[in-house]
Amino acid sequence: MSKAHFGLVGLGVMGENLVLNAERNGFSSVVYNRTYSKTEAFLNGKGLGKKISGASDLQDFVNKLERPRRILMMVKAGAATDAVIEQISPYLQEDDLLIDGGNALFSDTERRVLELESKSFGYIGMGVSGGAKGALEGPSMMPGGTKASYKAIENLLNKMAAQVDDGPCVTYIGPRGSGHFVKTVHNGIEYGIEQILSEGYDLMKRVCKMNCDEISDVFGIWNKTEELSSYLVEITEICLRTKDPTDGADLVEKIMDKAGQKGTGLWTVVSALQLGASVPTIYASLNGRVMSSMKSERVKAEKVFGKLSIERTDLGSPSNGMSPIMDAVVLSTIASYAQGMEILRLASEEYKYDLHMPSIAQIWKGGCIIRSTLLQRIQDAFNNEPQLTNLLMDPWFAEQIKNRLPGLTKTVAVAAQTGVPVPCFSSTLDYINSYRTARLPQNLVQAMRDCFGSHTYERIDKEGSFHTEWIN
Repeated sequence: MSKAHFGLVGLGVMGENLVLNAERNGFSSVVYNRTYSKTEAFLNGKGLGKKISGASDLQDFVNKLERPRRILMMVKAGAATDAVIEQISPYLQEDDLLIDGGNALFSDTERRVLELESKSFGYIGMGVSGGAKGALEGPSMMPGGTKASYKAIENLLNKMAAQVDDGPCVTYIGPRGSGHFVKTVHNGIEYGIEQILSEGYDLMKRVCKMNCDEISDVFGIWNKTEELSSYLVEITEICLRTKDPTDGADLVEKIMDKAGQKGTGLWTVVSALQLGASVPTIYASLNGRVMSSMKSERVKAEKVFGKLSIERTDLGSPSNGMSPIMDAVVLSTIASYAQGMEILRLASEEYKYDLHMPSIAQIWKGGCIIRSTLLQRIQDAFNNEPQLTNLLMDPWFAEQIKNRLPGLTKTVAVAAQTGVPVPCFSSTLDYINSYRTARLPQNLVQAMRDCFGSHTYERIDKEGSFHTEWIN
């Protein structure tokens, strides 16, 4: 019996769909799951009649693979991944390759690359985005590790990835943990855009007194524009239009207002702080999820402070896409992408990843959750200026800011007056206003630091470091 081209450990939804994707593209596979009943269920269900076999233990699994072995792990990040590596390593041989396709903390991947390559095994930390459907039909993939390890699976990944006009949505990201770092930042941008779209919906519902069908129509208009045409806008329109089959009411209004998270948003913000990147829009989206989790406290607080009484306020008309709100959504989305790319630029320098920014934008154009037409503009911006320090400085994006800033400002002002929280819109306005201001008030901060702690300061009229005895 011939041996399989490809192995999968972990038959969750993503794992199942990725192995079906590989098999459809001509790669026979063997699968292993810690619970063998799940393996049997898969082989007798979605895997039935396909070139996919199963294994009851890891030694059997490894023995069914052709050499050098190519094994994709789709297991929980952290200790679970380390446990699988420890259990399977005794059965591996020189040049065998392990691929971690889960959401892993990049520093964990850095450690694993060093440990496994010291044993002559290859190791790839690969971010995978696209959800269950993307995994099956073609995801965006972000592999990092040695170039030799990537070359060993390049043909497989090129065939499995989503395809766009300028190629497959996969590329070699860089060394060590770079692939998982890029995926983490992808998820941070995703957090931002999801919160941004939710804020637009909330304003239309509570301030403009629109129903879900009317709001959905606006999202449909947005999805036909270059600035906002995207997967997330598309599915938001679908979510708002979907009815509860039991009574025909808007299903989204029956969902508890508590958003979950799996840690990648937090990792993005922590990494940004460590690198000195300003990411207020992304941080605001993370904090929005944290605040949403405080449901019982918010219910009590509303009783103490009183429920808001919001009068209908004009923020545009549906026929023009609720223009001020659209401006706020466009600029906040741009800010989320800009802040993500800034993290990547600084990480590339700090961790010696040598990231190619146009290629990252290119592989995000298809398959992944943040795919959008705006990514072509981002790709063009970094192709035109490889040393671009901030996406906002690209001429096309700068023009968007100049034209749409009044709409963002009006939207934030109305939200403040009515008491509707818009953390991403507000943070984006502060981010843009701070970025375009040549002189900020931190001169006073430095004076205070020197006054209480003798931290010294620089002057604008002479070179050097200075200290003043502020208190006699």
